Amino acid sequence: MGTTQQVSRRERKKAETRRTIADTALRLFFERGYDDVGIREIAQEADVAVATLFAHFPSKEALVFDQDAEQEAALLDVVRRRPEGVSIPEALRGWLHEVVRIARSEPKLARFHGLIDATPALREHSARMWLRHEEALAQAIAAELGLDAPDVACRLLARTCLGTIPSLRDLDGAAQIIDDTFAFIEAGWNATARVDASRPQRAGRRADGVR
Repeated sequence: MGTTQQVSRRERKKAETRRTIADTALRLFFERGYDDVGIREIAQEADVAVATLFAHFPSKEALVFDQDAEQEAALLDVVRRRPEGVSIPEALRGWLHEVVRIARSEPKLARFHGLIDATPALREHSARMWLRHEEALAQAIAAELGLDAPDVACRLLARTCLGTIPSLRDLDGAAQIIDDTFAFIEAGWNATARVDASRPQRAGRRADGVR
């Protein structure tokens, strides 16, 4: 029990340090601009060594996208842990609506997007990040269908879903954009006979019944 508590305490401390570094970096970037803030300054302001900063973040860009891994894991769980009877497109539609709901309560979100848009290094990092998420999502969709690798339909679903996100910055029209987009997605998905709404169907090679 003691060892478990020590490990848990260490993990909490690491998470707190990581959060402090990321929050400090973002505050400085907002105040003075991304390019005018250095790594050493961030470490000093966060009261950590430069080596500690790099132990948590492999690059300066990663300081801005500190929740990258958590966001991808949550995205994949939308597909993998969806309730029985819920299709993959339905689950992703619901996830996007939840993204918008959370965004409404984030007052710094517009400023965050502005920072990325104004900084070429961050735009490039963001593009690479979303490509990784797209590939991971396509792989997860394929696995749910019993495929060895994503096919065209899996990749189109992943790309269209994540490609919708930039257009959701206008929160007032976001819900309509999501529903209109997924009306097309679900029509195409069902037309290819990839109806995967029931978990017991996925016990075989293919969830859609095609062998």
